[in-house]
Amino acid sequence: MANTSIVGFSGNITRPSKTFGFVDHVVSQIGRRNRLSAASWDIEDLGASFATARRASDLGDQAGTILRAVAEADLLVVGSPTYKGSYTGLFKHFFDLLDPTALRGKPVLLTATGGGDRHALIVEHQLRPLFGFFEAYSLPTAIYATERDFADGQPASEAFARRIDQALDEAGAALRSRIGFAVAAE
Repeated sequence: MANTSIVGFSGNITRPSKTFGFVDHVVSQIGRRNRLSAASWDIEDLGASFATARRASDLGDQAGTILRAVAEADLLVVGSPTYKGSYTGLFKHFFDLLDPTALRGKPVLLTATGGGDRHALIVEHQLRPLFGFFEAYSLPTAIYATERDFADGQPASEAFARRIDQALDEAGAALRSRIGFAVAAE
């Protein structure tokens, strides 16, 4: 299955972004572990047509390509910075442009970043219901991270690294189940 792909989408609106870096790290690890193609995008990649789009057909070429990549991915990794206890508005706007059936059954690994522990439930109380609406398969292990969870772009603690590994293992199992062949695991 040469077209099997892992796609990451981050709801950040600034660059550089810890959220995008985290999503891209997870996407790259899943791709590497399973020898599959992987790509990540964020709000900035969508271009000028995105902010005023009311439907997918209003999107420019770049944004339309990204929206199709998300819909066609075999596994999706999403992440948003926490903004006032939830995902960013532009993150939600992006998913509002998708057909409600586009993610049905698709494995989705949920991630979020925030300034402190009090926002850790964003993945359970905001992201999981959003992808439940789409009837996506949200993987059991979601990952919330703060700045202290990283040192030089790498997990800063054994416990955090184990949580990431657990999510990566679940992603591999979901891929094997979804695409029907033995995805190579390291």
